[in-house]
Amino acid sequence: MDTPRPLAVVTGASSGIGFELAGECARHGYDLVIAAENDLLHDAAERLRVHGTAVHAVITDLATYDGVEILVGELRADGRPVSTAVLNAGIGRAGAFLETDLADLARVIDVNVSSTVHLARRLLTDMAARGEGRVLITSSVAAETPGPYNAVYNASKAFLQSFARALHSELRDTGVTVTALMPGATDTRFFVRAGLLDTRVGRSKKDDPSLVAHQGYRALMAGRSRKVAGSLRTRAQEQVVRRLPVPARIALHSHWTRPHSSGSHL
Repeated sequence: MDTPRPLAVVTGASSGIGFELAGECARHGYDLVIAAENDLLHDAAERLRVHGTAVHAVITDLATYDGVEILVGELRADGRPVSTAVLNAGIGRAGAFLETDLADLARVIDVNVSSTVHLARRLLTDMAARGEGRVLITSSVAAETPGPYNAVYNASKAFLQSFARALHSELRDTGVTVTALMPGATDTRFFVRAGLLDTRVGRSKKDDPSLVAHQGYRALMAGRSRKVAGSLRTRAQEQVVRRLPVPARIALHSHWTRPHSSGSHL
């Protein structure tokens, strides 16, 4: 009998880094369960099937408890254990904190933080019981800096980096690894959806999401605790920024993310 293909789940897989990470899994012999909240997911599934992999698309709103449970139910219905989980779903909402709708800010927390913790708790329980499994959690180099005009987003990414690295340590002797992926500015739809086009970072040169995904996948398979992924420029900038005093980091971030309408001179 043929050995069943391993199963990977990828959230936020309809485009960008998530889609490219799903492609990495498909090219390396995984069947896929992919999740997102929009209909673009069906097109993504069709494009992923060219790799000869089975792809099950689950459209669900991971900002809600029930939405995460729908995805968990679909994974359990498959009948196979999840060998690899890529917890990549994430959103942003740029702008001054006091000028941003509270519901929008709460949704950033629900998607980036709450859904990741929820899904990790469900999946890691089974992985630890089996003594094997890999999890990749998409944080960001933004996690290194308190972020004016992106205060909630940066804080959510700082949470994810801390969360992933803590789990990596807790699970060290279980056969399960957890890796924090730290991309820089990447050429995805994120900047449009987050309202960042009217900023220096929104107009800056960005990394190829396929490069970020390739490096992230390799780090995941190697069981690394953390990977800054992207171009040489991005990785060098991260090293420099991490060595700056925190007030200097905050000032630099503000320079790049202050909206033009708030008085910056782009």
